[in-house]
Amino acid sequence: MAKRKKRRVRRSKKSGYPPFVWMLFGLAIGLSVAVAVYVKDREPAMVAQAPSPRPASLPESFDDNREGTKTVEAEESTRDRRFTFYDILPNFEVVTPDEEPDIAANVTPKAIEEPGVYVLQAGSFSTNNDADRRRAELALHGIESHIQRVKVNDRDYHRVYIGPTDDLDELNMLRSRLRAAKIDVFRIRLSD
Repeated sequence: MAKRKKRRVRRSKKSGYPPFVWMLFGLAIGLSVAVAVYVKDREPAMVAQAPSPRPASLPESFDDNREGTKTVEAEESTRDRRFTFYDILPNFEVVTPDEEPDIAANVTPKAIEEPGVYVLQAGSFSTNNDADRRRAELALHGIESHIQRVKVNDRDYHRVYIGPTDDLDELNMLRSRLRAAKIDVFRIRLSD
């Protein structure tokens, strides 16, 4: 029997560089571009220089009729009058009162005595997630609430409402519990 010759398959070596060398090369190019941009942006901008004043000994300044200076003055005045608030602001006056307002920050709210149906608004939020967070906070305090979505000036708001209720004792108790929990509420009277 004839022997079979084993054929050896030679693998040719790749004639390239390993991938990490290419990565380091790309990183070096990127960093050099970033440094060049950073250095370029750090250079001071060209500062506009004001025209140097003309000496009084020039023949133009000896004009007795001042015909030539009117055009220069007109150009300077139009250049300086770019903004109009310099003229408008001195005409406005804001009068501030000398006495302090009667509102104190830590005044306890008065109990509601006028009968009717009331709703407490515990917040108005631009996202539903924030409103849901407030609703969960109220639930931890044992207060049942609901979220109502409203549209004001083409923007959606999510309001957290407690109620409605016509029991004034319950309403005043809810307000005091919310005040103790440092949750600001807005009282809305719906009807009698």
